[in-house]
Amino acid sequence: MKQNKMTKKLLAVFLAAGMAVSLGACGNSGNNSGDNERKDASEIIEDNQATSDSGDSDSASVSASSPSQETEGEKTQYPLTITTYGSDGQELTTTYEKAPEKVLAVYQGSIETLLALGLEDHIAGAAGLDNEVPDEQKSAFSSINYLDEFTPSLETVTMMEPDLIFSWGSLFGEKTLGDAKGWVDKGTNIYMNSNTRPSEEAYNRTLENEYTDILNIGKIFDVQGKAEAIVQEMQDTIESVKEKTADIAEKPTTLVLEPSKDSFRNYGATSLGGDMVTQLGGVLANPDGSSLGKEDLIAADPDVIFVVYMPYTGDDPEEVMNEKLATITGDESLQSLQAVQNNRVVPIMLSEMYASATRTQDGIETFAKGLYPELELGE
Repeated sequence: MKQNKMTKKLLAVFLAAGMAVSLGACGNSGNNSGDNERKDASEIIEDNQATSDSGDSDSASVSASSPSQETEGEKTQYPLTITTYGSDGQELTTTYEKAPEKVLAVYQGSIETLLALGLEDHIAGAAGLDNEVPDEQKSAFSSINYLDEFTPSLETVTMMEPDLIFSWGSLFGEKTLGDAKGWVDKGTNIYMNSNTRPSEEAYNRTLENEYTDILNIGKIFDVQGKAEAIVQEMQDTIESVKEKTADIAEKPTTLVLEPSKDSFRNYGATSLGGDMVTQLGGVLANPDGSSLGKEDLIAADPDVIFVVYMPYTGDDPEEVMNEKLATITGDESLQSLQAVQNNRVVPIMLSEMYASATRTQDGIETFAKGLYPELELGE
């Protein structure tokens, strides 16, 4: 044990020296994402500060995802065994002797899930925010250590010595943190968002996977009641929509499209967005195609078109949204589409329908309102 500790200390000193040289070469800008357009970490921290009108967790109106909500649930019995995924996409078994105390959370959904469960005190480091966290989470966010690096390097994480790394599959690759199982074997558990696991074969990215991830994090940290409340709200919303639309004989047809240079990425039946649409009773006009051209759109002519957009740090969200919408609403060759003529081209943020975690509720509501514009949610 003493030998292991000494080895770690020597490695940390060596890595620290290497990082000092690296940071000096980078000019210490605080933006190590590889994207010069991204904001520095200091700007991201500033943007996520709670304000008097941000509706923080002390508000009288508390959503199911608020850290302050106390909900009873089953108590976690440790040691706890949880199944996640490794860098090879195969199931990976992990064991927790107690709730992790030093968590590295990387990317939007991982950070927001922990904040939604009131676990900010367990976060040793966070990175990879593309958007501001919800207003009710900003007070908690201000208390955590947000790292300079958008995607933390192997050196940074090794020195941090976390007991859990919670992130996407892309973080556990050759050019990032290396093999996920290797971390587990060395005593650092990992939890990978199920819908981001790497795989050479296609698999269904589902709502159920997002539910499972939230519930598993609830078990790991013994806050099962809070996790169950978040998932229950999502499930209740879907059931409510299905009940209220049960008498609609012909459900609306739709395409979920992300504009690219010469075509559109189609989120079909195997995507999380496609699963949301299907569970809400919508009909995917092209469930199988991965890339569609304008001719495909005209042939499908769906009732509703959802346009996927994603503003990143430094972007004007409304400008990005309008630019993406205009690829359809402003294209003269697509004016015959009934979705265009009936003003049913609806924006949806990528973060609401891809590895969406606690934003899954927002995605469900966006799809429901677009599919059934006359429907009153929450009644």
